[in-house]
Amino acid sequence: MVITNGRVFLPRRGFVDCDLGFGEQIEAVGELGSGGYDASGCYVVPGFVDIHSHGAMDRDFSDGDGGAMDVLSAYYAANGVTSFLATTMTLKEPELTRAMLCVREAGPLPGARCAGVNLEGPFLSYAKRGAQNPDNLHRPDAGMFERLDAASGGAVRLVTVAPEVEGADEFISQVSRHCAVSLGHTEADYETARAAYSLGASHATHLFNAMPPIHHRDTGVIGAAFDCGATVELICDGLHVSPPAVRMAFSLFAGRLALISDSLRCAGMPDGDYELGGLPIRLSGGVARLLDGTIAGSCISVGEAVRRAVSFGVPLSTAVEAASGVPARAAGLTDCGELSAGKRADIVVLDQELNVKAVFVGGRQVIM
Repeated sequence: MVITNGRVFLPRRGFVDCDLGFGEQIEAVGELGSGGYDASGCYVVPGFVDIHSHGAMDRDFSDGDGGAMDVLSAYYAANGVTSFLATTMTLKEPELTRAMLCVREAGPLPGARCAGVNLEGPFLSYAKRGAQNPDNLHRPDAGMFERLDAASGGAVRLVTVAPEVEGADEFISQVSRHCAVSLGHTEADYETARAAYSLGASHATHLFNAMPPIHHRDTGVIGAAFDCGATVELICDGLHVSPPAVRMAFSLFAGRLALISDSLRCAGMPDGDYELGGLPIRLSGGVARLLDGTIAGSCISVGEAVRRAVSFGVPLSTAVEAASGVPARAAGLTDCGELSAGKRADIVVLDQELNVKAVFVGGRQVIM
């Protein structure tokens, strides 16, 4: 297959007017002749990688419903996402185990591929639990992690922990040998966070949200992530983080910031009442909140995050890299995230308004 006449986003080169040849993997870049998919007037970019999404279309990975995988795979692909991490909430171990088994047992998916699991809970701080169910919080427990990872078939790619909670140091030291460990839902100060990064943590969960703000005498997790070379993720909906803070974050973490959706089951759905990890939430005007007013996750896709980032003043090439290469690297997904020879042919064609025109997953066109 050849995509012709597009502006192709290439590693370390940015957008280049050229053709792209591929089978299941990227094969060639250059002048490859006519035929195939004509992308005239369009951008050709790596498939987006959403490493933090709980669900959409009234489905949630934490439900442990195998039928949700097909629905969510199709939803992600329609929004330019070609790889995703099935992200769970803070639940009891039996419920999390059911969710892990659903991921393990999922068959071929119609759209985006499930590239693994993100355990956002339950190893979090009570004070910074946000919209996570406090009844299900659990101290950091490497044994519990290993059981869940085994149930998933070794698919856990990312896990969040509050480094100030008792047992976190040992947890980080052990678990970081198996997957990326992220600091989040935490009250940690700079020194505590820096120590956690020295033990093997490498990421920060939804920057600015559910963590102390930057203070000039204690920059907290944000400052520690900056100093220690960690990757960070950002909910770029303009609600969780203001546009000026989005621009600041991209400047602070140049090349290390991943756009995420943190989408809930109410993404793609009308306003109304929904559920999140056993807690009721209400979607109104595009904002999901607990009934006490606490803001929950988002209702956007990573494709929409790219559009909003650009509207906030982030260069398109920077936003595309934040939606593809950076999250792939953060989660240890070495086979995707860029359009280069030997990588998966996960490709998205965007029009001038950055709307999805076509999506290829492993070389197979899933969105026309």
